[in-house]
Amino acid sequence: MTETTASTRVDLHVKVLSDEVVTCAKAREIDVIVYAPHFTRFDNIRSRAAQFSDDDLLVIPAREIFTGSWQTRRHILAIGLNEPIPDFISLTGALDALDRQGAATLIPHPEFMNVSFSESDIQANADAVDAIEVYNFKSPGWANTRSISLITETNHQPFGSSYAHLPGSVGRVWTTFDCAIDSEADLVEALKSGVSRRVYHERGLRYTAHELAEFVHLVYENSWKKLDRLFLSGMEPTHPQHIAYDGKYDDVAEY
Repeated sequence: MTETTASTRVDLHVKVLSDEVVTCAKAREIDVIVYAPHFTRFDNIRSRAAQFSDDDLLVIPAREIFTGSWQTRRHILAIGLNEPIPDFISLTGALDALDRQGAATLIPHPEFMNVSFSESDIQANADAVDAIEVYNFKSPGWANTRSISLITETNHQPFGSSYAHLPGSVGRVWTTFDCAIDSEADLVEALKSGVSRRVYHERGLRYTAHELAEFVHLVYENSWKKLDRLFLSGMEPTHPQHIAYDGKYDDVAEY
């Protein structure tokens, strides 16, 4: 009898979660999605992820942490948290907190715009990084090409994601792991142990059209929407001085 090797298709970073998202993920034969919305406390993320998980689709809660100040922020995708970590704390403070929790530390969209890890950031924190994103649905072609070269230059494992902010984008990019992933702990172990994986994405006119829609959404998100957050909405739920964090991160807070 020929032994078959288990594999799991994972969309490692989505920002939205709904019945439509679940339908899209299942239609594209995705087994696992990682749900990491901006400015949302982890308890709420975890509760919503559990609500939409079922026998056919595992939804794993995660956080894209904004480290540093708004002007110097660097993004980290954290998977496997057991305690909440706020935004706008120092990079060292965030990495130390992730290490204490044994979480997987991923670098999304490296060297893209002014919000991402540079090569020097990755090299300086090489031991803390578990994987680097090599394909992001929202990133332009040159950025994804540069990300691929970073894997060789820094000797890290790759991952890809839809980075979906629109429901129809979910599952258009995925990472296939050569192992079974049936729980959050399984995914963390696969990421931290360097399990073999491959990154795929769809092609065609519909793919390109939806890619453009996501990029337009990115422009909106980084202009008027963020101005609203900066000047109109007050303290974010993930601000380090929010009462929810009970002063635990005051010593590494950037505000």
